[in-house]
Amino acid sequence: MTLRFGTAGLRGPVGDGPDCMNVPVVVRTTAGLAAWLEANGQGGGTVVVGRDARTGSAEFHTAAAEVLAAAGFDVVALGEPLPTPVTAFAVRALGAVAGVQITASHNPAADNGYKVYLADGAQLAAPADREIEAAIDAVGAAADVPRMPVAPSGDDLVDRYLARVASLPRSPHRGVRIALTALHGVGGETAVAALRAAGFDDIHVVASQFAPDPAFPTVAFPNPEEPGATDALLTLASEVDADIALALDPDADRCAVGVPGPQGWTMLRGDETGVLLGDRILASSPPGSLVATTIVSSTMLGRLAAARGARYAQTLTGFKWLARAGDGLVYAYEEAIGHCVDPDAVRDKDGIATAVVVADYAADLKQSGRTLLDALDDLHRELGVHVGDQVSIRVDDLQRIGAVMTRLRADPPTTLAGLDVTATDLAGSPGPMSTDALVFVSRADAPDGTTVRVVVRPSGTEPKLKVYLEVVTERDRPTAEATLDALRGWAASLGDESS
Repeated sequence: MTLRFGTAGLRGPVGDGPDCMNVPVVVRTTAGLAAWLEANGQGGGTVVVGRDARTGSAEFHTAAAEVLAAAGFDVVALGEPLPTPVTAFAVRALGAVAGVQITASHNPAADNGYKVYLADGAQLAAPADREIEAAIDAVGAAADVPRMPVAPSGDDLVDRYLARVASLPRSPHRGVRIALTALHGVGGETAVAALRAAGFDDIHVVASQFAPDPAFPTVAFPNPEEPGATDALLTLASEVDADIALALDPDADRCAVGVPGPQGWTMLRGDETGVLLGDRILASSPPGSLVATTIVSSTMLGRLAAARGARYAQTLTGFKWLARAGDGLVYAYEEAIGHCVDPDAVRDKDGIATAVVVADYAADLKQSGRTLLDALDDLHRELGVHVGDQVSIRVDDLQRIGAVMTRLRADPPTTLAGLDVTATDLAGSPGPMSTDALVFVSRADAPDGTTVRVVVRPSGTEPKLKVYLEVVTERDRPTAEATLDALRGWAASLGDESS
């Protein structure tokens, strides 16, 4: 078994053998990428190679750069561990034919990965992924692949990226206090620099999580979505009386947002941040602009787009699809705290740019005595109450996920949370929307105006079964939350079946 391109590139544990991340795998993968680029008329072009600070990243970065250089490409090898969005930005800024980022993003500490950007600046997608895999399979032994030393370059790209991010704010107000964590990843210094470049100076960081550390010693999983991962951040936010709290994942392509509320500090869900940013960006975008999200995200962005005279698109999970949602794209997000707030510059999720735009929005609201929660409440009153959650079931044996999906296909539920539902198997969908997922939706004409939507799918990056839940109602929030609790119970029961 060998590593294959998934939702966001290659990912696997660092170790020996073709099913792990190691130098031979990186060498052969890069040789296959180089052969594919050459076969597609892009030989000799510029390729950007970046990396995070995970175990093995420095060695894998060197190997990738050296293979590309020996294959005749003009390699821009970023010299220091940097956020993934910097590499994505550099691909477009330099007109590169491809980009490679060595990262496993928010995966556990034992993992690393290999992410590919194509010439349009977006992540590798079909059919190129399968074509590159075929080219990799044709590569001989890694020891026989030519390599050539490469000097680090592209030092100005960080400054160019920061200048671009600093241009994103729409408000002159800067009176907001920010708490920030980098979760032991590579985003800390760049995020602070970006916020300061945009005019935000009142920044407090979680010192114990600020410097890169591949062991991620203070968190069980280095993902802001995981329970407990943002505890230190929210403690700091409370101590310094912050206005917002921002959590980057280890490669800083994702950003989670924390806010103070009546019950204390809490983290917004990705869908909540998504509709807030969608409204913020559409407010200054041309009529008919496009916003996009995925099949597992809330339907609220679609309602917002209709209300704002914008276009709306829905794609499969992953920014390789969202970034290509259509012309006129001004904003895209996925519920897993990934937000693309500047598609012209970075055609991928960008946690640092998101942090700047969120800070700008929070400062603007604070000037008028309001908060992000106030703005979110306004949207619920306008568009209907939308509440949701994600239930992730982690497994040791991937076959258990397949067994649950097989059973659900053979015997799908006909009611969920007391509402009749119909099932759609996206594995049988024609064209680009075909994927291993099941969608359960209730009728839109329920007597009390409440509808539910549930999506069940295997994770494309981790050993998890993911269940995405949404309740929409014209009634009150307690009604929606009670229905959501019933859905959570059903989703959790799937974990019992996978054990």
